Amino acid sequence: MKQLVISFLLFPLLIWSQTNFEKAEKFFKEEKFNQAKPIFESILKNNPSDFKTIEYLGDIAGLEKSWDKAIFYYKKLKQLKPTEADYFYKYGGAMGMKAKEVNKFRALGMIDEVRESFEKAIVLNSGHVDARWALIELNLQLPAIVGGSESEAIKYSNELLKLSPVDGYLSRGRIEEHFKRYKASELQYKKAISIAGSKMCYQVLANLYKNKMNEPEKAKNVLEELRKKELSENL
Repeated sequence: MKQLVISFLLFPLLIWSQTNFEKAEKFFKEEKFNQAKPIFESILKNNPSDFKTIEYLGDIAGLEKSWDKAIFYYKKLKQLKPTEADYFYKYGGAMGMKAKEVNKFRALGMIDEVRESFEKAIVLNSGHVDARWALIELNLQLPAIVGGSESEAIKYSNELLKLSPVDGYLSRGRIEEHFKRYKASELQYKKAISIAGSKMCYQVLANLYKNKMNEPEKAKNVLEELRKKELSENL
């Protein structure tokens, strides 16, 4: 009888929480973050361990470039559920963005935690594509003296090739482009187009032609090819 009474009293609260969560989630998907955030924050007060609410608040903080808040929410998620790869990936991403805004000495102290977070995401989920992309970019952006490594970037690109060929070719193209080996990069991007043909694949090749190889006519031709492809698919 006691349990029945407690359930009866809690029922309206649960209904309220669910209804407001759905409303906040709808706002989030519509990119109305200013409307979603206060609702999520209100829900969190009543349920401080609600994973999805915390994640949404972390995502909103990230979209607002409020990196300290994003780090706070993602760190809480890691502590609540240390077996979820995405929480480590998002935490590492927020830490990495924060490191870009602070002075070099402080940033150096954050790099290991950023790298370890992405590596942990891969340990928890061996098929984590985004964490490998993040590690590739980290190894390209960091000077060798503080841990940057082309060979490490290539290692993760090769892993991507096995998991998702299009990501493998795109990431290898990104590496070649970073080191100004534009012909090699062009070849990799063309391989990505041949197996996926997505809009992004065409755009990265067009950007390479236009911004790096100074061949605007080739860029124009690639975008025209994309336009024709999209038209034929919509017929």
